[in-house]
Amino acid sequence: MKNAKTYCNYIASKLGEIDSANASDYSANADAYGKKLDQLDESYQQVVDSSKQDAVLFGDRFPFRYLADDYGLTYYAAFVGCSAETEASFGTIAFLSKKVDELGLGTVLTIEGTKHKIAETIVQNTKDKDQAIQTMDSMQSTTSKDAESGTTYFTIMQKNLEVLKDALN
Repeated sequence: MKNAKTYCNYIASKLGEIDSANASDYSANADAYGKKLDQLDESYQQVVDSSKQDAVLFGDRFPFRYLADDYGLTYYAAFVGCSAETEASFGTIAFLSKKVDELGLGTVLTIEGTKHKIAETIVQNTKDKDQAIQTMDSMQSTTSKDAESGTTYFTIMQKNLEVLKDALN
C-alpha cells in the first residue's frame, strides 16, 4: 500500500502538470485514495501483529517481497521474485516441506494461475499432508475485462488480506 500511495501521488502530480486546470481534482482524488490505502495498510499491519505466525511459504514464485518487507514477515518460496522458472528442484521441495513442518504452517500459498503442482507437492511431502493451498493475486494476469468488471488494485489487495489472515493463523 505504501508503494501504491507513492505512485498515486506521483501520477496525480504529473497529471496536474499536464492539465493544470484540473490539478486540484487530481490532488484531491489522490488524497482520498491515499486515505483508503492508509486504512488498508493499517488492516494489514493489524492482521500481522495479531497473528499466530509471522512467516508465509509460497509453493510458487514470490512477487510479494514488498509485502514481507513492509509488514515484517519472514517468507520462503520456491522461486525468488517473478522468476521464469517453472520447476522446483527436489532440494527446494524438500526444504519447503520441512519448513512447513518446522513452523507448523497450515497453509501453502501460490499466486494466481490454474496449476499449483509445486504447492501440492510440498503439501504431499509434509508430515500431516493436510495444509490448505490458497492463492494470493499478484495482479500479473489482471485483464482490461477484469477492470471493466470492477477489479481494482484495492479490491485485489482486500482479498489478499483475507488470504494472508488465514495463512498466518
